[in-house]
Amino acid sequence: MLIDCDSCEMRGRGCGDCVVSFLTIEVRPSDRSRVELDDDQASALDALSAGGLVPPLRLVHPPRAG
Repeated sequence: MLIDCDSCEMRGRGCGDCVVSFLTIEVRPSDRSRVELDDDQASALDALSAGGLVPPLRLVHPPRAG
């Protein structure tokens, strides 16, 4: 899973409550635009979010033209 924050329709208004912001605070403050997760990592984040331990992923891709 590639999370590209630059293409997320929630960018700005949803960042404060998104797991990407939660995980990258102070770790990579200059590079929050892209995060890559493998399937196991994405599943772990889903489980942590479902348990209320971290905020959910707020990524929303824009609709594709076509």
